[in-house]
Amino acid sequence: MTLTEMLEKSIRKYGKRYAILFKKERITYKELGERVDRLASGLMRKGARKGDRIGILLGNCPEFIVSYFAILKMGGIVIPLNNFLKGEELRHTLNDAGVSTLITSKGFMKTVGPLRPRLEELERIIISNKSSISGTVTLEELVTPGISFIFPEVAETETAVIIYTSGTTGYPKGACLSHNNLISNTISSAEAAQLRPRDNFLLVLPMFHSFTTTVCILVPLYLGAKITIIESLKAFKEVIKEIIRKRPTIFVGIPTIYNILTQFSLPRILTFRPFRFLNPLRLAVSGAAALPVEVLKKFEKKFGIPLIEGYGLSEASPVVSLNPVKDIRKPGSVGLSLPGVEVDVVDDQGRSLKRGEVGELIVRGPNVMRGYYNLPQETEETLKRGWLYTGDLAKIDEEGYIYIVDRKKDMIIVRGLNVYPREIEEVLYSHPAIAEVAVIGVEDKVKGEVPKAFLALKEGRKLSKKEIIKYCQERLASYKVPHKIEFRKELPKTLTGKILKRTLKKEEGIG
Repeated sequence: MTLTEMLEKSIRKYGKRYAILFKKERITYKELGERVDRLASGLMRKGARKGDRIGILLGNCPEFIVSYFAILKMGGIVIPLNNFLKGEELRHTLNDAGVSTLITSKGFMKTVGPLRPRLEELERIIISNKSSISGTVTLEELVTPGISFIFPEVAETETAVIIYTSGTTGYPKGACLSHNNLISNTISSAEAAQLRPRDNFLLVLPMFHSFTTTVCILVPLYLGAKITIIESLKAFKEVIKEIIRKRPTIFVGIPTIYNILTQFSLPRILTFRPFRFLNPLRLAVSGAAALPVEVLKKFEKKFGIPLIEGYGLSEASPVVSLNPVKDIRKPGSVGLSLPGVEVDVVDDQGRSLKRGEVGELIVRGPNVMRGYYNLPQETEETLKRGWLYTGDLAKIDEEGYIYIVDRKKDMIIVRGLNVYPREIEEVLYSHPAIAEVAVIGVEDKVKGEVPKAFLALKEGRKLSKKEIIKYCQERLASYKVPHKIEFRKELPKTLTGKILKRTLKKEEGIG
């Protein structure tokens, strides 16, 4: 079964049921299917063909879901784009994926427009809202009834989506996920979390994120459930009001959000106690970053609903494990592997370790990616003998519960988004006043983890923290900008001159 066939099955079964709730808009499954068909035809009418890589650069909105399935319907490959990226970051991903069509909104054209002369394969830009920008076509123009197309056949083993994920070296890599990868993960996730067709999923996380796409879009559409889309988390009181109005039953978030909720005071106009206004919610799910045990306990005590933590990575579509809903939940663990998914912990030679011993977590199952796009060597290093090497250090107890101990990679996770330290270091090294730099992740009560930069300036040069932050803001996505900065005369080094990050981490009380 392909993702397109999965949606069509739900449309036939639940046609009159609401699929998407967004602000005042209500979209039934039948209406969603019609929008998907019209856009898929419009893309083909404009010259898009099977196998084309088509990018989606949008905020949280129904058009993201329509575009996602329209691309799949006409045989294309979806490239969900991180909408926090700045110019050069975005340019690399678009060129690396060979994106020929980009579906975006007028607001993002401020970033895309200046890049266009250097986007090697981009042929067309489609704007989701009304626009008169030269060289673009609007979504409204594209879906005008016209020639009816016969959509190409697509096999479940073919690549459906390429998710760009940060690695330990260089630029982000594109994880190629097949229809079967994503559907198997969708079905297993729904089964493990005991999710139902009558559920209403609150979608508050960025839609481009692999965790959001699978758990908040694919799972509900597979089940025939509702998706309540929240445009932004910035107006948190509005989010609370939407919960009351739309009555979602499933809340999917990241640790930062749950931490905020435990400290959040309701507006005075609301007389309900927290457990009453959240009454429709029956389950909260946390992913994308480690959930502090203290946050879990405070949330469950305050709201009276279970909060289950899971683990995953984009290369695994992305969910690998989840704490049981009704059986034993172990705070601090990321639960049991999903049905059909195998896990093991191995040493540096790839030998299985005993239960309770710490080693690298490896994963095997139908959810594991086909490989990295155009990166055979990196694929070979990550996929070995049918196992996905995650780069995460973990241990598994006697009952099969997984505990993530640390990351072998230098990755920092800010509000559930991956941040690659070397990328920040490269930007800082480009500043004429900076001689040495090292970036590590440090704990933050609000964001979970944030980058901290240690700097040594060139002799005779002066630089303020404010100037450094501004310099980074002009070159990096906002969540990558280090606001914690420490100046040193020099950074600790090995005898060969390599900066000792482990010394810096030790000084910060990490590890």
